[in-house]
Amino acid sequence: MPRANRHFLSSHVWHITHRCHEREFLLRFARDRRFWLRRLYEARKRHGLCVLNYIATCNHVHLLVRDRGQGEIARSMQLIAGRTGQAYNRRKTRKGAFWEDRYHATAVETGEHLARCLVYIDLNMVRAGAVAHPGDWELSGYREIQSPPSRYQVIDLEALVDALGLNDIDQLRDCHRRWVEDGLASGSVVRNDRWTRSLAVGSEAFVQRIQQEMGADARFRTIEHDGAGSYLKEPAAAYWADFGAEMGPLRPPGGHK
Repeated sequence: MPRANRHFLSSHVWHITHRCHEREFLLRFARDRRFWLRRLYEARKRHGLCVLNYIATCNHVHLLVRDRGQGEIARSMQLIAGRTGQAYNRRKTRKGAFWEDRYHATAVETGEHLARCLVYIDLNMVRAGAVAHPGDWELSGYREIQSPPSRYQVIDLEALVDALGLNDIDQLRDCHRRWVEDGLASGSVVRNDRWTRSLAVGSEAFVQRIQQEMGADARFRTIEHDGAGSYLKEPAAAYWADFGAEMGPLRPPGGHK
């Protein structure tokens, strides 16, 4: 199977997508999604992973992280994926891969493009038809941003404020809530594969810079443009990342046990 892109350049924000093996609903039970979230918290504490947003669905996960140049993203993904898969296989007396071979990473420009990516992640389960509002899905960064837990907080709210160019956490919550409500009201919850198939998303200057920094790996990739910005395309076969199951219900019977 083609291997997913996972370039990491220091200081940049990355949208990471990782799906379960062969799109199986291996995260359909809430207990397994909670286990994944605890490992995400562990990665933050152990490796200094800077998390800006996340969601765990029934067959894949989204992470928005900022690279600090210490190799923390790769180490964190190894910890999270490895322990989640091992725990599930042990409990289910199951053998074989839990995750697809590799995860995919897209560089996202800070500011307005990051805001769009943030909302895209938040609306994942709305697109899937599982919930009417992102606040209805338990394992989501939307809930944590709007109502941070007293313990085991995963998202670095101050880092998110900085990356979005906002003034403080109160403004973050107000803007975040408004962005999501605007997205719901406009009906703009359709899937956009720029966030899962691209090497970079942002302004033309940002995407060109990422292409240069990636060197030979991205030299012959195509930069495309639309009304929302520019993106550096990944070859279609790079991750088989259509996430087709997103378009159908991601909440099978018993999915909240």
